Amino acid sequence: MRAYLLLFLVAGAVTYLLTVVAREIALRTGAVARVRDRDVHDEPIPYLGGLAMLGGLGAAYLVARHMPFLTESQPFVVHDAGVVLIAGALICAVGVIDDIFELDALTKLGGQVLAVSVLIYFQIQYTFITWSDGSVFTLDLAQGALLTGIVVVATINAVNFVDGLDGLAAGVVGIGAVAFFLFSYELTRANGLSHATTAALLSASLAGACGGFLVHNWHPARLFMGDSGSMLIGLVLSASAVSLSGQFSSEQLTEGAGGARASLLPTLLPVLLPVTILIVPFTDLVLAVVRRTRAGRSPFAPDKMHLHHRLLEIGHSQRRAVLIMWLWAALIGFGSVLASLYTGPWMWGGVAAMVVVTLALTFLLPKVSAPGHPAQGALAVNPSERH
Repeated sequence: MRAYLLLFLVAGAVTYLLTVVAREIALRTGAVARVRDRDVHDEPIPYLGGLAMLGGLGAAYLVARHMPFLTESQPFVVHDAGVVLIAGALICAVGVIDDIFELDALTKLGGQVLAVSVLIYFQIQYTFITWSDGSVFTLDLAQGALLTGIVVVATINAVNFVDGLDGLAAGVVGIGAVAFFLFSYELTRANGLSHATTAALLSASLAGACGGFLVHNWHPARLFMGDSGSMLIGLVLSASAVSLSGQFSSEQLTEGAGGARASLLPTLLPVLLPVTILIVPFTDLVLAVVRRTRAGRSPFAPDKMHLHHRLLEIGHSQRRAVLIMWLWAALIGFGSVLASLYTGPWMWGGVAAMVVVTLALTFLLPKVSAPGHPAQGALAVNPSERH
């Protein structure tokens, strides 16, 4: 655990420091988010936060290469993490070009597919799924590649879609990375396996990078991650889940010392986790596609009807809307991990309590803090924070 904590701190510190450099590069290259009707910021903000996050991930990887715990116990751990970073650097480069010159959606999709191809070429893809009765469904190369491509590309675009408020995407993905780190670490512990996994390495580093970037990206943001950042962290989060599928045999996970299999089967969660953790942005993505196609528009045509826009409309401030989205991400991410690894009334009671609190804060808090309500003085935010 201490090794992963060090990677978290290294990624966070380096990202925090490099954000200043990325901001200067963005200003010099003209990679600036200008104010549009569908945006919630009211002044131009530099892009290219993804460069700082890539630097933080790279620094954590270099430190990991000198950790005997990671390099000696499982030789493929650091190798696979390096492949993910190469794919991440490729998708980040596509995002940088888009942040400066605004690429069309089809070109960006091509870059995403190319980055996923790097993962598949080096055999970082789904390999098997174990069902609740212990039977194993083995994926051939074509099936694994197709499933990997769908999950990774969908995750990249879901993160890109949710990147609409200061700190939103970095917070949601950071929470997801922490949840998946805990899942992968606890899964290996319960089954008596080595704690050294690519999934834990990447998710700890990703959580640190998101945390370091959030210091600069919290409202009012001094820097946006842009497509260079949103596509990068979407790829790394989904690739960390994919990597776990190929680093253990089905027998290890179903016959391990701890017998960790529970109601939702932990060997299935690496396939579902990017979807479960990002269910809020995925829902937003699906609703946006349906909404735009029904109106006869392109599914990639921008609008101002995303979930975070709706939270602003019902009375939340920008900061509070972000915190509410974080709560939903935490509820779904940590709830999925708990339900996958544990059983018992305490687990379901804890999840139910989280649901009640999240629903109350989402829908009751705007009414309590509305103008004229007795509690307004305690709960209202500065009107200058509303956009």
